[in-house]
Amino acid sequence: MQITLAAVGRMKNGPEKDLFDHYAARLRWPFVVREVEEKKKRPPNQLKDREAELLLGVIPDNAFLVALDEHGREYGSIDFAAKLEGWIDQYAGNIVFAIGGADGHGDAIKTRANTLWSLGKATWPHMLVRALIAEQLFRAHAIQTNHPYHRE
Repeated sequence: MQITLAAVGRMKNGPEKDLFDHYAARLRWPFVVREVEEKKKRPPNQLKDREAELLLGVIPDNAFLVALDEHGREYGSIDFAAKLEGWIDQYAGNIVFAIGGADGHGDAIKTRANTLWSLGKATWPHMLVRALIAEQLFRAHAIQTNHPYHRE
């Protein structure tokens, strides 16, 4: 079993990284981060396509791909925990959460994705989204194991 966070951009030291590290360290599942970055300046649509290529390069073919997208499905924490448990069972825990660049995901990622997930209507900084995903993964595990971290 392995859960992967595949993201465009490199996380630098700072409060967002500290928060991400805090929740990532608390996870009981194997969790890895794969960062990709296109250094060449490109028009937005070409950049999205190139970032999609780079992300696809770090996503195993047999993984369940959850692409973060503003038009994706929203889940409450309990619903997300149930969905995650099903994905883990169905895909032997080989799950990838993909965060695109500033302009979103290219079509290749949206086509490859098994599901699109939205963190709501608000716009979040991409580095903070990493921490939000790590926290939701930790919360999902707490819900699944009846840990007191999650309270209704």
